[in-house]
Amino acid sequence: MALQAGIVGLPNVGKSTLFNALTNAGAESANYPFCTIEPNTGIVPVPDPRLKVLNDIIATQKVIPAAVEIVDIAGLVKGASKGEGLGNQFLGTIRTVDAILHVVRCFDSEDIHHVDGSVDPLRDIETIELELIFKDLESVEKRMARLVKIVRSGDKVAKFHMGVAEKMKALLEEGTLVRAHDWSEEEWESIVETQLITSKPVLFVCNVDEEGLEEDNDFVKLVHTHAKTLNSGVVKVCAQAEAELSELETEERIEFLQDLGIDEPGLDKLARATYALLGLRTYFTAGEKEIRAWTIKDGFKAPQAAGVIHTDFERGFIKAEVYNIPDLVNVGSEKGLKEAGKLRIEGKEYVVKDGDVMHFRFNV
Repeated sequence: MALQAGIVGLPNVGKSTLFNALTNAGAESANYPFCTIEPNTGIVPVPDPRLKVLNDIIATQKVIPAAVEIVDIAGLVKGASKGEGLGNQFLGTIRTVDAILHVVRCFDSEDIHHVDGSVDPLRDIETIELELIFKDLESVEKRMARLVKIVRSGDKVAKFHMGVAEKMKALLEEGTLVRAHDWSEEEWESIVETQLITSKPVLFVCNVDEEGLEEDNDFVKLVHTHAKTLNSGVVKVCAQAEAELSELETEERIEFLQDLGIDEPGLDKLARATYALLGLRTYFTAGEKEIRAWTIKDGFKAPQAAGVIHTDFERGFIKAEVYNIPDLVNVGSEKGLKEAGKLRIEGKEYVVKDGDVMHFRFNV
């Protein structure tokens, strides 16, 4: 699934450090604004313990996890919507992603300059959100201008789109994000056409220091409170520690995690949260050559899921053999699944569930 999440935030909040740790792509990181000039893109594996469970029972040559695509977008500043800094370029990039990872600095440090001179997560969030609102307002006004003549001709569809645009304009002028409003399914389809930045799902990423990993500091608590008003999630990471962790060997990583007092890297949690934010689900195929996690959108039916592997699988779909990992664990083998009646045959209308293991039958 070619879906992207974009990392945004003010300069010097830890975006590129986080991106480096996520992807090991070597995006430049420095203690000054605009060190990321072109958007960097990386593919990030999504840790999934179910793969190991499958591999413990089914011997295979390789194991391939699901992945998400992350785009590191340079820091926005006040006035970005009017071209300040390198605003227009970056705001244009944000518009093309499917979800936003909003990195917020939640630690004090005399060594790392803050673009506004002090650490204030709510002020920082407001700065970013206002710039996105201003840019969306510009987009909505352009859409309304295009619709005016069509509406005058009596076109009912255009009239509906104009009504939605007028509602969006009113919200944005009030300083309200589009996603914060309740919309009907039909209205949401109209909004999607407009590609508004503030309509995209957001995950707040609190960048803390090592001390902040143990329990939430006051900065993180403020972000949690704000996120609840938007029905958004929050993940806490120490970007610098994660960057160091990503360069260590397995045994050293375990020791470092113990020293930090955490049971898994924050990046693992972030990758899974990003995957969920994009509305993605996982099904598996398992055999002697490979065990693989395949990415689908929530609600995909069996033929669509098969099409993720190859379009021929979807066109020639006949049926799918499906089983659950817990059932496999209970009986100990795929042969045991058949004998226990736990291997189901599903047809074209079957809605794939997260965690299904599937084998497809199809005509070429």
